[in-house]
Amino acid sequence: MSTRYFIRLPSPETTRASGEYAFRSQGAAGFAEELQEALRGDALFARWRDAQEDPDGVDPALGVTDPQAKVDGEQNDLHIDLVANTSIPGNVLKHRLRLLAGGTWQLRDVRGG
Repeated sequence: MSTRYFIRLPSPETTRASGEYAFRSQGAAGFAEELQEALRGDALFARWRDAQEDPDGVDPALGVTDPQAKVDGEQNDLHIDLVANTSIPGNVLKHRLRLLAGGTWQLRDVRGG
């Protein structure tokens, strides 16, 4: 079962400067594409896991992927709104967002299906 997550990036410039794994895109479509890739594949998770002190000790459940994940992005005034439709559990989605956006994102709403 998939869930829709409504996410806001209030300051895209701050988001891009939020760390080693931060978003790199300039526009809403690029942010959406980067998050979608982070949900569909395991490259971001693998980079993060391999940088940990004990990579083998990392909970493998954090690496779950959803090849069907879909993320749409929209520029609204100075912020970016993303809608992620995925079967990935909320705690894993939040972990990926913390890697990509640090603390610069807001979860605005969550809806089933």
